[in-house]
Amino acid sequence: MDEVTLNFELPQGRSVRITAAPSMMHPEQCTFTVSEPVFPGRSAFFSDRGQSHGSILIDRLFDIDGVADVLVNHDTLRVSLAGDANWEEKIPRAGTAIRDAIASGTPISEAVAETMLAPEETRRRVQQVLDTIINPAVASHGGVVHLLDVANNTVFLEFGGGCQGCGMVSVTLKYGVERTIRSEVPEVGAIMDTTDHAAGRNPYYAPSSK
Repeated sequence: MDEVTLNFELPQGRSVRITAAPSMMHPEQCTFTVSEPVFPGRSAFFSDRGQSHGSILIDRLFDIDGVADVLVNHDTLRVSLAGDANWEEKIPRAGTAIRDAIASGTPISEAVAETMLAPEETRRRVQQVLDTIINPAVASHGGVVHLLDVANNTVFLEFGGGCQGCGMVSVTLKYGVERTIRSEVPEVGAIMDTTDHAAGRNPYYAPSSK
């Protein structure tokens, strides 16, 4: 299915544009890019409705049959389905849910931010996962995964050795590294691969100044 653009009028003369792009590599996923931030400067991952803490956006998306998880990152949402990935039917419903949440004025509850780990704790726990689980596994293929930074609940990784430049890195990130990190540290938000500057909605990496 091709990219779809939805335009909605909001109260007080405002408008919002939402672009939906189903993934070719992962047909169960669709990325929604919104013309204004829904969680400014922050990211969060929701594997079920119970993690919404009253967030209108998340509750409305999980009202849609088949939604398995939602990743929110500033002005984008990655929605994953379980079962039949019929995006032709789901995209209009998801777009309406996003519109209504934005119109509410608070798409994501501030309580979500309160559940986030401190960056240093996230860094410690993710590094432990890399050291004890992920890197011993990818080392057999001559690869290594480095943790570069943690900023506002977003984890920045770099693939090296046999992983760098490999056409399977995106598959590895989705089904291996990302899944493992989320399993061990469920509080993390977006997980960005900085080795591919064309990937995701953060096409560059700027390390924090320390």
